[in-house]
Amino acid sequence: MLGLARSGQAAAAALERRGVEVVRADRTLGNDEDVGLLDAVGVLVKSPGVPAEARLVLSARERGIPVWSEIELASRLLPNPILGVTGTNGKTTTAEWLGFMLGAPVAGNVGRALSELDGEVEADQLVVVELSSFQLEDVHGFRPRIAVLLNLEPDHLDRHGSFEAYRSAKLRIFENQTESDAAVVPRGLDHQVRARRIEFAADDALPAEPSLRGLHNRENAAAAAAAARAAGATDDEITQGLREFKGVAHRLELVAEHNGVGYVNDSKATNVAATLRALAAYEDEPVRLILGGSRKGEDFAPLAAALGPNVRAVYLIGETADELARAIPDTIRAGDLATAVERAATAAQPGEVVLLSPACASYDQFRDFEERGEEFKRLVANLPV
Repeated sequence: MLGLARSGQAAAAALERRGVEVVRADRTLGNDEDVGLLDAVGVLVKSPGVPAEARLVLSARERGIPVWSEIELASRLLPNPILGVTGTNGKTTTAEWLGFMLGAPVAGNVGRALSELDGEVEADQLVVVELSSFQLEDVHGFRPRIAVLLNLEPDHLDRHGSFEAYRSAKLRIFENQTESDAAVVPRGLDHQVRARRIEFAADDALPAEPSLRGLHNRENAAAAAAAARAAGATDDEITQGLREFKGVAHRLELVAEHNGVGYVNDSKATNVAATLRALAAYEDEPVRLILGGSRKGEDFAPLAAALGPNVRAVYLIGETADELARAIPDTIRAGDLATAVERAATAAQPGEVVLLSPACASYDQFRDFEERGEEFKRLVANLPV
């Protein structure tokens, strides 16, 4: 077991319950003597945060030892039918939306490892699984009965090296499906699937208008409705789900209003495409935008081009501040999130929105996007009345 975070621990526990001996290895291992850990290993299960270039991963492949993701292992241990959701943006919202519509447990990239459901759910219970490219790059027999691809835009280029490699990882969600399965894909996707193809688009007719704002969320809703219908949901169940779902934390989350100013936590916008969606959702309102974080190898030019006259100011934080400043003129260097919130709150007028939608990862100043979002909420809660 390479990687001892949540998914690694859950996978190890599931194996040990079956009497399988597990060799645990921290992802930081990489010296020559560490390779000896592979001597008694039949399968290397690696956490999604472990890159393919890690020393133990390369050594395992050289020895012919299969390398599995935790998702691959869990899907072999659990008899449950799986509804898998992937895409560059909207995965968490759509997976949780489907869980809400279908009354199904949600696991995977949302924070609860799929292996954690081992022994907790009935064998015939459908499970909704959010899938990242990191999890899909090491699947082999993984077969979701319903597979959803929301969109494909450049992301994680620092890890995958190219958009083509990233796209290939995402499309692996379909590779083991059969004609009896369903593939829910964006209208016009240029990729052949073996499963029954179901296309969706933001302008699809829906049994009810979705509760969440933004064109991107209507697209998420269309995908969720199509997948729920493929899973056997009725129009009444879909209608209720579309109307009553309240969204997820850190994704266009209105956290407070102070002195007539709205504060929106979109910390989960860790790439340019996600921030473009956030800006589109607030295009009719005056916005003060907080951008920046750790690098992912993206081009910020499309973001600069999308900033309309409604964007009153842009506050830059994190290690990408210099790159963003070169792409976007007349920005304000804040350095860190606390300073950005303080400056934005001081300048904001009633009716404006202070929007944290960083377009970058969070690892320069925070553990993850959740911690960044929680810090934003804390800072907003402590603003002077």
